[in-house]
Amino acid sequence: FLSFSLSRGCFGYPLSIFFIVVNEFCERFSYYGMRAVLVLYFKYFLQWDNNLATVVYHTFVAVCYLTPILGAIVADSWLGKFKTIIYLSIVYTVGQIVMSVSAIHDITDGNRDGTPDNLSIHVALSMIGLILIAFGTGGIKPCVAAFGGDQFEEHQDKQRSSFFSIFYLSINAGSLLSTIITPILRGQECGIHSQQKCYPLAFGVPAALMAVALLVFIVGSRMYKKVSPQGNIMLKVFKCISFAISNRYRNRSKSIPKREHWMDWAKEKYEERLIAQIKMVVKVLFLYIPLPMFWALFDQQGSRWTLQATTMDGNFGALQIQPDQMQTINAILIIVLVPIVDIVVYPLIKKCKLNFTPLKRMTVGMFFAAMAFVAAALVQVSIDKTLPIFPTSNQIQVKVINLGTQNLTVHFIETEPPSDFVKEVAPLQV
Repeated sequence: FLSFSLSRGCFGYPLSIFFIVVNEFCERFSYYGMRAVLVLYFKYFLQWDNNLATVVYHTFVAVCYLTPILGAIVADSWLGKFKTIIYLSIVYTVGQIVMSVSAIHDITDGNRDGTPDNLSIHVALSMIGLILIAFGTGGIKPCVAAFGGDQFEEHQDKQRSSFFSIFYLSINAGSLLSTIITPILRGQECGIHSQQKCYPLAFGVPAALMAVALLVFIVGSRMYKKVSPQGNIMLKVFKCISFAISNRYRNRSKSIPKREHWMDWAKEKYEERLIAQIKMVVKVLFLYIPLPMFWALFDQQGSRWTLQATTMDGNFGALQIQPDQMQTINAILIIVLVPIVDIVVYPLIKKCKLNFTPLKRMTVGMFFAAMAFVAAALVQVSIDKTLPIFPTSNQIQVKVINLGTQNLTVHFIETEPPSDFVKEVAPLQV
């Protein structure tokens, strides 16, 4: 009966995908939770300035988005998706644990004044943890969704489509909850000898969730359909493109007739189906040209926008918003707006007989993204007006506070040119 139930699944879905969805939810909670407080950890714990914190933050994010290429090659060519997810999830979990240990100020706080005595140790542990996390999250990123798709039979197209919608929902749900909870944990005070902002807890909870993600994935291992590695298509594509370019270069004589497309020079070695698919991919690549700029702007919410929020008042009556909690808005808007746009906005546009193609949708979305940064710039201009004006290198600044009840007259005497400057200072209002 158990075997029959597992083969039939639940509500027409393979039972194995529920383990995959829970795994993805926990993994995304772990990643976004850690990333939400990362730039403030750099600024306030490691005592880096805003520029260095921003550079290291975006370098880490960039590596996280580059390592999926390596993970895909390893999974498709050698280990397979299942083993790749298992092995790199272990690396991922270790990285999160190292990151949480690096935030414990008591390990180097010998004089017990609440600040680490040797920041170099914390910096080194942080960098090791971030490297392990980058390889872990990047390595499993291309495998989990594809592994979930492998669990369905050929006739289960509808269930497979629903699975990817649920999978995407689990990503945003994990992101939403983590960016709400981990800043609250960071705002707590903890420590053995002195109470400080609790970065170990803010990193420790994501580490625990990553361990849960790994455990859940392992528990469902007997239910998975595991497809053997069949070679990485990316390597084959690169080899085909390289051969087409080199073959065209070798046959650049005027006596040799030209071919309709430059990829046709690969026909001597590769099948026409692969060449046709590469032609379609090359056309699509033009759409990706503006995307690096979009994502470079989009990920500013975890760095510059969070740092901007530290200079603002997060008090909304009974609700106190932490600077790193502002990243929650992204996940909330995705969960709220995606159904509204798909169910209401796009059908309404279609009824109005407007040709709102996917390319036009991308254009409008990027325009709104640009306007968001115009708004952020205007907010920063307003913030700058409230900041104190510091003296230049050839100036000094003197502040006099009158704690009495009567006005105090202060004389400032300049030696060159000789003149007196008199300033009345009113009593300090408390």
